[in-house]
Amino acid sequence: MNKDTILDYISESPIIMAVKNEIELDRALEEDSKIIFLLFGNIVNIADYVKKIKQHEKYVIVHVDLIDGLAAREISVDFIKKYTGADGIISTRINNIKRANELNLFTIFRIFIIDSMALENLETNVVKSSPDMVEILPGIISPVIQKIKNKIKIPIIAGGLISDKHEIIEALNAGAMCISSTNKNVWGL
Repeated sequence: MNKDTILDYISESPIIMAVKNEIELDRALEEDSKIIFLLFGNIVNIADYVKKIKQHEKYVIVHVDLIDGLAAREISVDFIKKYTGADGIISTRINNIKRANELNLFTIFRIFIIDSMALENLETNVVKSSPDMVEILPGIISPVIQKIKNKIKIPIIAGGLISDKHEIIEALNAGAMCISSTNKNVWGL
């Protein structure tokens, strides 16, 4: 896995399919996009889901915080690396991002911008964790995305609540490199 290859695919196809169940996963496997964010699973089936995605020649980034049965500690990242073959992780936890970097996994630091304090802490958290990308939620806050783009030099993903082409264009114009969505209606836009 080459981190630059993942970034290249993301820049070529700026809508990332985020899946939260098996039905959505099966649909995502039929789409052209090469990147899938896996937002569900447990320690028993996560390796099977990753294998299924890889068999379709796609890259899989696992949201490690959402996998049932994994602790909120760095050892969960080791598990993902050793037993699943995933290409990367998403996490809201700085220590998980740091550990994934040590293991040469693609890293996405996810943060919910719910108030000015979260916005102020973002730059510090990015410096501490050195992720490959930062996912900002909700993704429909274009003016805030623009402010963040001016503060950090890491590519931004706009995620959450994006439901139409206008919102996608707005997020991209504000400085996001791509958007992620569980909304199947926007995957093909």
